[in-house]
Amino acid sequence: MTTQQETRPSAATKPVRWAADAVAAMREGARLRLDYSARSLWSVDRMIEDIRQEAAPFAAVELVLRGFGAYAGEVIARQTGGEWWSSGGDHWVRTPDGRLWDPIDEARRCYTGDGSLRLLCRDASDGTART
Repeated sequence: MTTQQETRPSAATKPVRWAADAVAAMREGARLRLDYSARSLWSVDRMIEDIRQEAAPFAAVELVLRGFGAYAGEVIARQTGGEWWSSGGDHWVRTPDGRLWDPIDEARRCYTGDGSLRLLCRDASDGTART
């Protein structure tokens, strides 16, 4: 038995909202303007690194990381023409070449020092970027 996959718009509803919330929070709290460009992910990676260096407990930053991951997913979707997919409460971006990317999990990995949203976007965009 397979699980029915949802594609945009229904699968995108939550991550798009989480991304918009992250953009608003960064604009208001950190005075950082995120513009959904691949270049802006440098700033997001740095913000996650700063949070990590403060040694905040994961539970305290989990929603922030989810927002940053959703933001990176929106960047990937816009750069590649990809779509959000969801199943069982998890969300991924499917790029036109059929690959699935998990930017929300990558944000969590960034927090542990093992990931990069910028590099994830670069890898996802490799060969599929729109002109």
